[in-house]
Formats: sequence, C-alpha cells, structure tokens
Amino acid sequence: MASRSKPTPKRKGKLFSDASSPFQPAGWARHPLTLAGLLVLLVVVAYLPALRAGFIWDDDAYVTQNPMFTDAGGLREIWFSAHKQSQYFPLVYTTFRLEHTLWGLNPIGFHLVNVLWHGLNAVLVWTVLRRLLVPGAWLAAAIFALHPVQVETVAWVTELKNMESLFFYLLAVLAWLKFDDSVGRRRWGCYALALAAYMLALFAKTTAYTLPAALVLILWLRGQRFAWPRMFQILPFLLIGVGMGALTVWWEGHLGNFNQEFDVTLSPLQRVLLAGRALWFYAGKLFWPVDLTFSYPGWDIDPAQLWQYVPATACLVLAVLLWARYKKIGRGPTAALVFFAAALSPLLGFIMEYTFLYSYVADHYQYLASLGLIALTAAALSRWFAKTGLLPAIQSALLLLLGCLTWHQCAPYHDLEALWRDTVAKNPRSWMAQHNLGLELFGRHQIDEALEHYEAAVALHPGGDLEQGDLGTALMEKGLDEAAIPHLEAALAINPKLFAAQNSLALAYGNVGNFDQAITHFNIALQITNTPGTLMNLGSVLRRQGKLNDAIQCYRQVAAQLPSQAEPWRRLGAALSAKGELGEALATYQQGLRFNSNNVDLLLDLGNAWLAQTNSARAADCFRNALKVDPASPGLHYNLGLALGLLGRPGDARLELQAALRLQPDFSAAKRQLLRLSTRRAE
Repeated sequence: MASRSKPTPKRKGKLFSDASSPFQPAGWARHPLTLAGLLVLLVVVAYLPALRAGFIWDDDAYVTQNPMFTDAGGLREIWFSAHKQSQYFPLVYTTFRLEHTLWGLNPIGFHLVNVLWHGLNAVLVWTVLRRLLVPGAWLAAAIFALHPVQVETVAWVTELKNMESLFFYLLAVLAWLKFDDSVGRRRWGCYALALAAYMLALFAKTTAYTLPAALVLILWLRGQRFAWPRMFQILPFLLIGVGMGALTVWWEGHLGNFNQEFDVTLSPLQRVLLAGRALWFYAGKLFWPVDLTFSYPGWDIDPAQLWQYVPATACLVLAVLLWARYKKIGRGPTAALVFFAAALSPLLGFIMEYTFLYSYVADHYQYLASLGLIALTAAALSRWFAKTGLLPAIQSALLLLLGCLTWHQCAPYHDLEALWRDTVAKNPRSWMAQHNLGLELFGRHQIDEALEHYEAAVALHPGGDLEQGDLGTALMEKGLDEAAIPHLEAALAINPKLFAAQNSLALAYGNVGNFDQAITHFNIALQITNTPGTLMNLGSVLRRQGKLNDAIQCYRQVAAQLPSQAEPWRRLGAALSAKGELGEALATYQQGLRFNSNNVDLLLDLGNAWLAQTNSARAADCFRNALKVDPASPGLHYNLGLALGLLGRPGDARLELQAALRLQPDFSAAKRQLLRLSTRRAE
C-alpha cells in the first residue's frame, strides 16, 4: 500500500507567519552560507577583547586546577564517579580535558573555543527560527550573537557549559522539527537524534531539562493537537529531564561541594515574589543593557512590602491578557513570552541556587531564555519597518550599537582584578566582590588597598568566616597582631574548622607572646590539616617557650617530610645548638647540605657552627663555598674575614672585610673589625 505524504500543518498566528526577514539582500549575500559566516564573523569581531583575557572566578576549579584533566583515569572519573568538581557536567569536562591536551593552560585557546561556539549557536538560532517561520530570523540571531548580556557566558571560560548545552538543545529542536515534518520510518531516526541531542544538552548543563516544555510550545505554535500519541512522544524527554534534575539535586545536597554553608531560605510566597521580580529584571536587561555586572545587588524579598507584589501581579495580568487575546495577536508573541519564562523557570528561585548567597540574578542565567524576547523583538521590527525601507538602516545601527556594547563589556573579564574592580564600582555593597578584590590585591602585595576591601567585606557581611579570617591575616601582614586576633577569633567562632584562620591565630598569639594560646591553636590546626609549615611554626613557638626537646621533635618530623627544603634543617640545627648539642647540630647541617649542596643559608649556618667549635679552617671553607654561590653578600665576606683573622691571616682577612664594605659602606661591624686588625698591625 502506497504511503501517503503527511500534510503540512497549517501555521496559525499572525506575527510568526513567513520564513525570513522582509529585508532580503540580493545575490550571493543572500546565500545561507554567507549569512551564517557573517554571524560567526560578527561574533569574532565583537569578542576580540575576550581572546586576550585570562582565567577568572571558578576557572581554577573547572580548568586550571582540575586533576581530572591530567590524571590517567580522568575521563572515567568525569563520566562515572561522584567527583566533587562542582556539578555533574561530564560533556563540558570532557571538552575541557581535550582542550587541556591540545594547548595546556594557554587561555587564548579556551577563549577562542568559547567565542566560536557562541558563533555556532547564533547560526543554529537562525536555523531554528527559520524552520519556525519567524520573521527577522537572521536579525534575531544577530541580536543574540551581539547582545552584551551574553558576554558573561562567552568571556567566562567556565560558562562553556551554557553554550554547549544550548548547542545540543537547538540540535534537539531541529531534529524534533524534522521528526514532526517527516513521514515513514525515517522520522523515527530524527526522533532518536532529538533524544540523543537532548541527553548531550543535559550532560552539559542540567537546566536544559526545560526542553519538553519547549517541544509542547512548538506543537501549540504550529497549531497541532496535543493528543495521547504526542504525550507518549514527549514522555521520554520528560523522564530523562526529571532524572537528570534529581541527580543534580542529589549532587549538590549530598556531596558537600560547597565550603560555605548555604543559608538562603525562602518561603513559597517569597519565591513567587522573587520569580516575578527576576522576570522583569531579565527582560529589562535585554531591552536596556546598561550597568551589566558580574554580581548584581541582592534583594530583600519581604512580603510585608506591598510594592513587591507588583512584578508578580504584572506577570499574572500579562499572562491572562495574552491567553485571552492570542487569537487576535497571534500565537507567536504568546509562545515567545512563555518560552522566556519557562526557560528561566529553573533559575527564578523555585529551586535554590548556591549563587543566591550573593545575588538572585546573573546575566548568564538567561543565555537560553533570552531567545524568546529577542525573537519577538526581531519579528516586530521586521513587521513594522518592512514597508518603509528603513529596516536595513535600523538593523545595521542596532547591530553596530550592540557590537560596541559587547566589545566594551568584555573589559571586566580580562582578569580577576579587572572583574572585581568593575563589580565593586557598580555594586559596592557586594561583600563577595569586596572580599575577592581584597584577595587579589593581597596576592599582589598591595596590602593597604587589600585591607580597605577586606574591611568593607566584613562590614557588609560580618558573619563570613573567610572575610573575617582574611582581614585578620592582612592585619598580621601589617604587623598589627593585636588588631588581627579579634577577627581571627570571630572567623573561628563561625567555622572552627577553618584551617587558615587557626594557623594565623596561632601565629598572632605567638607574635604577641601568648605562647600557650599559640600552641593550642597550632595543635587544632594540625588536627584539621597536618601540614609541615604548621608543624614547623609550632616548633618555633615551643623553642621560644624554652621547650627545646619538643621543638626539636617538630623540626625532625618536618625535615623527614621535606628533606629537600633547607629551612627545616636550619631550624633543627639551631635548636640543637641552643641545647648545647653542637656535634649533632653540625651533623644536621651537613645532612641538610646533602640535599641542598649550594644553599647559602645552610653553608653560613654550618660555618658559624664550626666557628663556635673554634674550627676556623672548616668555617672558612664553608664561607668560601657560600661566596661561590653568592659573591655579592657583604655578610659572607665579613664572616670569611673573621675566620681568616682567627687563622692568623690578617692580610687575607682585611681583603674580605674591605670587600664587605665596598658592597655595604655602612657595615659598622666590618668597620670595627677592620680597625681592630689595623690596631694589631700597628702594635
């Protein structure tokens, strides 16, 4: 029996009713490959500043310090282990591992992939909108490509997950449309392809689970009945999405991936109020993209304030009006607005996000959802200006403006300092940005400026353990140990297991002479993380307290753990010398030199130990060997001069002392020793 071709469904609606923009360039410029290439070229030009950027926030955990990219079994761990590298993003981590293999940690490679991926997504957006018969499809894709609200996704290496997820999301939509428009067995191949692409989208980012809602929306937009066969066709997509969503909830809730306690709680009413406000916020940033920033001011969601009901009420009124009048205005606008809200739904507050600690909204959250409003805007512009002849000029001006805004918006993503400075300038009440800018400045040894931002962070967020602890550490760096202690104690009152604060507090107590407290906190720090540096610091406090045996035991452990480091051997030798065990001290310095034969400090210590045992010849040999490594050291010339003087070689001693004075003219000890030699010569 001959198969009948499937009738093309009647397209209902008035806004979305033709296949392309009324603006049609002539000749070769109208070829799909030309228009697709132009989209990619526009993206590359607009994002040229991003190609010169480095890594920023979260890129360390995702890319630069991710052991799964270097371990032999890393690929298996990415896909089949409950690792603690953020959420379950196996496809993204696989891509990052491949990039790491190709160009290591050179950021330009990662940024180039992000930029090109965004360009490919723009081409797919155009392709999908054309298949849906959206007017101004190419204009919509170009607006999506150049809109500055997308910079956070494209210029931030970590957000490759956003772009990979959208890429496969759109491929799934295209395969579904092919399935919907085909007949016979081939259509089920398209169905399988749609399902596979959907799974890949979820493996990139779980928020792609809204695709089943988008498929239902496409059926409605095309005027098709949602009967039982359709429900069974969409059911596998729904089950897979629910399963991945459940996995993500488990992953965040049970693996303990977050160091800070998640303390954001909202009632059901507060979540509704937040969702309404967030929807208008995202729409506002699309239509008026000014003051875009990495972290927006936090909101106080208070049901007692009547004005906070306005955004949610306005959303409800708009939804009722659209549903009541969709036959008159067409299904297109309704579908676009519903898609915008549905795609944002996982990020509106109904499901708690860890980033809500800092802000309820973020630019990269609407990378997918923005397509709804962008398509609606492009279609409206194409309709309104189709017959006036102004569309080419308006289109060119709009894209030029958006491209310039995107170029400018790339600047804050150049590096961490630029990112946090921009965020603090636009949102000075962001304690997260103040703290992170302080961290960056502290790492650059700009201590005074770092202190200003640490203090601002603590004032804004006094309950932050890291903020209090880092302020205390910075105060210690300035020598203000007494002022640092209250902040370090505050950090430990919030989080007693904060190793850095325990270690810093122990050092601060040691510096102010409270050795008992210092020892207590060093021991607590060692219980949290047994590090050689902490053990060595404990030994130093014990030595200052006169407990030489305990100090020596600490130093021996560190020297055994780090035999190639000179400092443990030096401190062990000094403690043994202080105890009067000069022979063992000599043996310790010599053992350290077996691992560090050219270490100047160890040679100096060994030479001084030989001097203490009146073995001036061996001391002189040590100082000579040290001078071979560091001939410009006034102290070494001085010590060699002393040893030569004791050996009865005043002429050679005088030469070394004179060399010390040439290198350091105000070396008073060398002057006195030289005068003493001259006096003896005169006698």
